[in-house]
Amino acid sequence: MGEFEVAVPGQRVVTDEPRIPVVPGFARRAAVAAGSAPQSPRGTGKALRDRVPRTSHDALVLPSGRPDAVQAVEESNRGRVPDLAPIRVGRMAATPFAFLRGSAGLMAHDLMGTPVTGVGAQLCGDAHAANFGLYGDARGSLVIDLNDFDETVFGPWEWDLKRLATSLVLAGREAGADEDTCRRGAYDTVGAYRRTMRLLARLPALDAWNAIADEELVSHTDARDLVGMLERVSQKARKNTSARFAAKSTEEAEGDGRRFVDAPPVLRRVPDAEAAAVAAALGDYVGTISEDRVPLLARYTIHDVAFRVVGTGSVGTRSYVVLLLDHRGEPLVLQVKEARPSALAPYLPAVGFEVPEAAHEGHRVVLGQKRMQVVSDILLGWATVQGRPFQVRQFRNRKGSVDPAALAADQVDDYGRMTGALLARAHAHSADPRLIAGYCGKNDELDEAVASFAVTYADRTEADHAELVRAVGSGRIAAELGV
Repeated sequence: MGEFEVAVPGQRVVTDEPRIPVVPGFARRAAVAAGSAPQSPRGTGKALRDRVPRTSHDALVLPSGRPDAVQAVEESNRGRVPDLAPIRVGRMAATPFAFLRGSAGLMAHDLMGTPVTGVGAQLCGDAHAANFGLYGDARGSLVIDLNDFDETVFGPWEWDLKRLATSLVLAGREAGADEDTCRRGAYDTVGAYRRTMRLLARLPALDAWNAIADEELVSHTDARDLVGMLERVSQKARKNTSARFAAKSTEEAEGDGRRFVDAPPVLRRVPDAEAAAVAAALGDYVGTISEDRVPLLARYTIHDVAFRVVGTGSVGTRSYVVLLLDHRGEPLVLQVKEARPSALAPYLPAVGFEVPEAAHEGHRVVLGQKRMQVVSDILLGWATVQGRPFQVRQFRNRKGSVDPAALAADQVDDYGRMTGALLARAHAHSADPRLIAGYCGKNDELDEAVASFAVTYADRTEADHAELVRAVGSGRIAAELGV
């Protein structure tokens, strides 16, 4: 037996336990000077209910000084490509659900006035129902998970959950489901999150990390009504490859290779100097991917660069597609997408979460994605183009997605349960599932409260959307519709 020095900031506790070295990144068993065992993570989570009752999560108190819908959109357009702002506004004006997709910052502003437990997790930051989907892993198998991380940041787990639940209500309404069905979708989303977190809390740590394989997802969430739809999406995703995109979007170039074909306003060629800057930035990008993937990229040659408009909330960010060809002329397309600061960052300090300044916003996105997904793109990395930070990833690597606004009424709750389970799995990679599970508990108090919040906030979003539509009609803000 020997002295055991416990690593406690500002003090030194000596016991007669065997000496164990302090290893950064590892938890360790420590003696407690008072002689009583510390409270378990589950017990700590349960105790949080006294300070933040689960029923309190139904509240929506909008902070003072809230911008109106048009001001919020205009503010979020700052720093984007000005010519693309009308396309972004037009896409957001299409439906209330589309408005929600483009207004992560506005919702974060509103969430400042809602209860938080203070328990943090790596957030997607934009965890709406359309940001889940299929993509290919290194061997070409399909994985289903969260798939958009532009706004990722460390913050209160409740924010992701409330955004997801609200999106189910709006998607259900757009799909024509009745109000009870929409509320049930939100309720089941939260219930699946809570039950999945409890499951993960009971498992050994390594098993929990890799739990709920995709082949088990439907049965785990009782989402059997989605089986046929998921199979159709999978079949389409398997064909959604770089080769297919290149076949449609490129032509033979003079001399050798291929080049992109203009398809305005979505795809356009760029000046030689701009293309050269993007290509040059990929040299540093190679140093950000896993070292064992470098020989793979070395077998490709860059042939062309084009600008491509993407998404709803992302419209107006600088986004390029880069065409690479191997020795046989087979294509690989990379997406080089501008990484702006997370839209949530300005609002997190108000609820007790300090946001360290990111050394590189592309690195922030990549790190957040890897922290949340079970399997990530093997070519995920970051780069700097003309002084701006970018993330880099494969384009069309067998991606497929569900349109939640096109679900049948009897599929809304199934989709909510599936995405709720996936969100819990993602959060459990950075937050102790025992802590969140202890707070969420066994009954449906949290499910009911967040479902009520989701309905209320969906109503708020519909009002914001209507305000934007009126502003477009009056000419207060320019919009290009149907693009």
